[in-house]
Amino acid sequence: MHLAIVLHPANPMAAQAAGEFLSLAEILNLQVHAAGKIIESVPSASRYTNLHLYESEKEAMERGEYTVAIGGDGTILRTAHIARKTQRPLLCINSGKLGFLANIQRQDMEQALTEVISGKFNLDRRNFLEAEFSNGEVQFALNEFVFSRKGTVSMVTLTAEYDGALINRYWADGIIVSSPTGSTAYNLSTGGPIVLPQTNVMVLTPISPHTLTTRPLVLPSHKKLTIKVEPIDQEVLFSGDGNNYGLPETSPEVHIRQSDNFIELIGLSEHSYFETLRNKLMWGADVREQK
Repeated sequence: MHLAIVLHPANPMAAQAAGEFLSLAEILNLQVHAAGKIIESVPSASRYTNLHLYESEKEAMERGEYTVAIGGDGTILRTAHIARKTQRPLLCINSGKLGFLANIQRQDMEQALTEVISGKFNLDRRNFLEAEFSNGEVQFALNEFVFSRKGTVSMVTLTAEYDGALINRYWADGIIVSSPTGSTAYNLSTGGPIVLPQTNVMVLTPISPHTLTTRPLVLPSHKKLTIKVEPIDQEVLFSGDGNNYGLPETSPEVHIRQSDNFIELIGLSEHSYFETLRNKLMWGADVREQK
């Protein structure tokens, strides 16, 4: 079996986990494909004869049947955008902190690889959101698109329409448009709801709105949500999954809906999304029991 590996290049914990992965892969007789820069993070990688190196991570991922991504959610997001084009399922090993996407812990790596080899694992499909600009350009985000103020302490004014109907004219620090996958990211920290990943919705969440009665809104994701910068002379930053994009100056509006593009996350056979929520958010935990 052939697996590709992608890791956070400057995370010592990711480098340690990658070393453990390479050792397990050798024992399990797995062929591993990676970008050549892995040697900088994991010098011992050069001794593995089952490791094949390439110019880029995309090229390595095209050689593997599955991709193992090691790091935090930032690393997983970066890998997911490459996987959108290569259509290789992702096995996400957490070496970061919270890690909702990277939900397999290092201690479970051997079990995860064994299940991949045997084919006894779950596949969790996650759709991207797509944003189309007025000039026809399209961008993708797995977690969220964000409209935020840029270079000013003033709030921005943004108009939201859904399927041609006016929702609201927001006066706020910005707006988050989140997928179900991204509901546990920026959306959650601004008071938005947690959404089960397989739900075909998107969440419109204002960031620190001027009016306290302005609340997050859950919308079906198959129809178009339009965000307009009105008036157009405002300095608004538009980003997707942390990547900054420019808005057309003459017609700064964006049309957002669920994309047909998706990735598949590999999960352990006995694992559930609710288990992830309980573990990451410590639901049901009593801090008194830890003393």
